[in-house]
This record gives sequence, C-alpha cells and structure tokens, in this order.
Amino acid sequence: MKPLISIVIVNWDGMRFLPECLRSIFSQEGASFEVVLVDNGSRDGSVEYVKKGFPSVKVIENCKNLGFAKGNNIGISVANGRYILTLNNDTALEKGFLERLETVAGASDAGTGMWAVKILAFDKKTIDSVGGLLIYRDGLAKGRGRLEKDIGQYDALKEVFIPSACAGLYRRSMLDAIGAFDEDFFAYCEDTDLGLRARLAGFKTMSVPEAVVYHHYSGTTGRYTPRKAFLVGRNQIWLALKNLPCAMLPTLPFYMAWRYAIQAYGVATGKGAGGRFAEDFSKARLAAILLKSYLSAASGLPSVLKKRRAVQALRKASNSEVACWFRKYGLSASSVALID
Repeated sequence: MKPLISIVIVNWDGMRFLPECLRSIFSQEGASFEVVLVDNGSRDGSVEYVKKGFPSVKVIENCKNLGFAKGNNIGISVANGRYILTLNNDTALEKGFLERLETVAGASDAGTGMWAVKILAFDKKTIDSVGGLLIYRDGLAKGRGRLEKDIGQYDALKEVFIPSACAGLYRRSMLDAIGAFDEDFFAYCEDTDLGLRARLAGFKTMSVPEAVVYHHYSGTTGRYTPRKAFLVGRNQIWLALKNLPCAMLPTLPFYMAWRYAIQAYGVATGKGAGGRFAEDFSKARLAAILLKSYLSAASGLPSVLKKRRAVQALRKASNSEVACWFRKYGLSASSVALID
C-alpha cells in the first residue's frame, strides 16, 4: 500500500541534527508515511547512521552538494505519497504532527495545493513561522510572526499565502502540474518561488497550526554567511522577474532600493541580518557580494525569461488578485531588513 505522505529530507553534514529529527518522525502514530533522505555528499557519517539506525528510510546518495532545491526534487521524483512534506534536517516533529496534517489535507478540496504548519524554535515559545510566509513587494519573504512569542495569536488563520519549505506540505498532483523547485536557485527563495507559481496557477494554501514542528533556524547552512547573502541577493531578482505581473515590474527597482537603504541602516546600527553579517565581515565584503549576486542574476536572465513564459502560460490569477495578495500578505521593507 502506498504511503499517504512522503517526507523528503535533504541532508548535508547534518549528523548533529538527524537523530532528533528521525526519532521524532518514527515516533509518530496514526499516519501513513515514508521517509526519503537525499544526502548531498555528507562526510560526517550521517548516511551510515541513517542506514544502520533507520533501515526503512529510502536513502539517495549524491556525490556532492547539489543544493536544497535539486535535492528536494530528487527526493520527490522517487516519492510515492499523495502528499510531499519537505522537512529540514534540523527540525523535530511534535507528537501527532503527521496525523493532524494528514487529517486536514484529506478533508481539503482539490484547489488546495499547499499546507502551512506552525514552526517554532526549540524553546517551544518563539515563532519561526505560523501560517506560512509573508512577502515584500520585491519578492523576499519571511515567516509570519517571526521572533514573536507564540500565544496562539495566529491559530485562527485558515487560508494563508504560501508555506515555508522548512516544513511544507504539497499536493503531489499540483507539483506534477506546475513543476517542483527551481534547481537553478540552489538554495534560498526556492519555496517562495514555488509558492508564487502555485498561487498564480490557481492553487491555495491552508494553515494547520495544530501541526507543530520545532526548528533550529539556519542550523545546517549558517545564518550569516557570504554564500547565503549571495544566493538570497541573486535569487530574489530571479524570483521577481519570473513571477511578478508586468504591471509590478516598473516599481521593482524602487522597492529593492528602499529595502537596501534600510538594510544599510541595519548594517550601520547592528540590526537585522545585515547588522549580524557586519559583525564578522566588512562592509566592503558585503558590497562585493551584492555586486556578484547582481552579475550572476544578469547572466541568468535568458533562462529566467524563458521560465517566466512558462509561468505565465499556467497563470490563472488576475493582476487584481495578485495585488490583493501583496496587500493582504505583504511585509514592510523594515520587517524584511531589520528582523532576523
């Protein structure tokens, strides 16, 4: 019998996190699931640990780090479930997580293609995201309620914008129809890109706050690294040019410039991700990274524009609907730039 949920975990030297993650999965009751672990060339013994300790896990070994996006796509390609749960290796599921998620997904109509869970820090109080991601006008996204204390303030949400792929549930038939993650992104912004493409194609997202997962934020990749700054800078441009309606593109440079101005303030005052980055790297290094990300984004424009045509061919949402999303689920530039 095929499992209902396929859990896809991309791993890269995640041995310090995997035991807790896998134990939390296999302690789940009342749900039909399988686990696919895609290893991106780990050298810390994590593959050997999984094979020995959790023999039912389907392990796929890549010879090098192929990235979060491609790693997930490889896992999805061999998954058998009706639903795909992308799960970071630095997470742990609360008891009953899968059963609750399975119940809500099974009762949802065919137009629901994604489900967003409650993601908390391991202190079980601080929000990573509840009800998925919110979005700024240039395409950058952040978890709803990020760094707030969870007192149930978002538990009444029903339909939301898009899930975080840290722990996001996707209908397999939707992924087959619109495509999964954009492998050119490598990592970062790939879940926003997928969510936007799904919304443009007419699918919606429902919140499942009763399904709780705990997360070590950026535990695997690191929070403030030059590589992350480069990928986010490049991928944000690609995401916007692929997905935003033509009517929004003329104002894109303004919104980007305004965000960068506030981030510059953050660098100068030690606030936000820019401020944390500046603690370890010079302002000149940060400027060089951003320039490199722009040049890389420009070199990929022919491919991005080709993908844009494919996105628009599947599009069902009108310009007014998209504008409504950015009002209803929008973030301010300050929220993006000054909140970690």
